[in-house]
Amino acid sequence: MADDMLTEDEKALFTLALVEQCVRNTGLEDLHAGVTPSNATGDYSDVKVVTPYGEIPWNNLSRISDEEMKALMIEVTNKVFTFLTRGEDLMTLGPAARWNKPELDQGLSGKADRRAAQRGRRMKAISP
Repeated sequence: MADDMLTEDEKALFTLALVEQCVRNTGLEDLHAGVTPSNATGDYSDVKVVTPYGEIPWNNLSRISDEEMKALMIEVTNKVFTFLTRGEDLMTLGPAARWNKPELDQGLSGKADRRAAQRGRRMKAISP
């Protein structure tokens, strides 16, 4: 997809609608609905989960199982595909209208830069 197909404002609207429709409104809500422990330190280093096999520090605890992660990724993938297929009918904002304006993720932008550079080198290598 060409980067100049949409204005920055259109990209922001598209992003917010896609994330609201395809990520927020998923099984992620069920995972978020649980009880969050209180903590005195602010970094949860004082919170532990007690199991029959010992204590697990909160910061070392996996909060989502492999099965839950797989189901979530399948659901998000299917919703993104549906959104891209039916975007005109789904391009609305609910609570996402009040979210922060999207910003470029530096890590992902760096990955894109590296891939663009690799693609450029490959194109030069096969050009006459």
